[in-house]
Amino acid sequence: MRALVTGATGFIGFHVAMELLREGFDVRALARQGKNIAPELLKLGCEVFEGDIRDFDSVCRAVRGVDEVYHVAADYRLWVPDPGRMYETNVTGTVNVMRAALEAGAGKVVYTSSVGTLAAQKRTGEKIVPSNEDTPVGIGQMIGHYKRSKFLAEREAEKFALKGLPVVIVNPSTPIGAMDRKPTPTGAMIVSFLNGKVPAYLDTGLNFVSVHDVALGHLLAARHGRTGEKYILGGYNMTLKDFYVEASAVSGMEPPKVRLPYRPVLLAAYVNEALSKLTGKAPAIPLTGVRMAGKYMYFDTSKARSELKMPLAPIREAIREAVEWFIANGYVGARKMAGRYAI
Repeated sequence: MRALVTGATGFIGFHVAMELLREGFDVRALARQGKNIAPELLKLGCEVFEGDIRDFDSVCRAVRGVDEVYHVAADYRLWVPDPGRMYETNVTGTVNVMRAALEAGAGKVVYTSSVGTLAAQKRTGEKIVPSNEDTPVGIGQMIGHYKRSKFLAEREAEKFALKGLPVVIVNPSTPIGAMDRKPTPTGAMIVSFLNGKVPAYLDTGLNFVSVHDVALGHLLAARHGRTGEKYILGGYNMTLKDFYVEASAVSGMEPPKVRLPYRPVLLAAYVNEALSKLTGKAPAIPLTGVRMAGKYMYFDTSKARSELKMPLAPIREAIREAVEWFIANGYVGARKMAGRYAI
């Protein structure tokens, strides 16, 4: 069996490729710059195919001869100087992959969406009701270009399911683990914490999950998922404060104890955003990230547990793996970790 993975040089995609190799698949990875960008994939034994999901012809060549397609590639940033490129990657790229897979007669397609396309929640007293795959939501509730582009891409995947493409949609929550090379916004949050740059926190919450569980969830979706259905690949609903407490237990760093008021941070984010438009440099406080933090991203993952039999690894172990990897690979200053954590 041969599988194509788009986005295999990214965090989730790399782990999906590794999981497929463990299952005995021949893995083809689509990468924009071929061997120059994917040495780790070559070491694993993947076939690295040079191409770009925005280029339909190169996608067709990559899909030819594969049994399964895992479309994981996405532009995941909270701020972009040119939003149009994000839509080209996330929406047009998805249409290209779905169309190529349909024309090639792929046996199964797994499309990696995001919980960002699902409904978020506001705190009502102390009660927060987690959303599920069927909680009503519209594009007007999508904060920022990343969420909007992924929402539109998900609709395109659903259209191809109606055309007969055997596509299953998965919605990963907030994955944690090793090999977060860029890193993702979540990984950057951990790196900042380890470098002592998180003196305070916002009152918000996320659903955190091991990246290994997310990767395995992709394969389980291909085996057991129903065509056109969505499955939340998530783990633990945690406040940001509690997440930093867990990271503290693993790393020995002091967790932030000051809760920031939301409105002043939002105002600072607007100022940063305005400066970024002038300078072209990413804002220190991304407006999209702050606006997203105004709601809780808590989710009910029971559908993936019951239908896909998705596992649930302890979140502390996922955090430990991430911390160890960031330290070992030079993301954390030696002085910050001296005497606190030993790999």
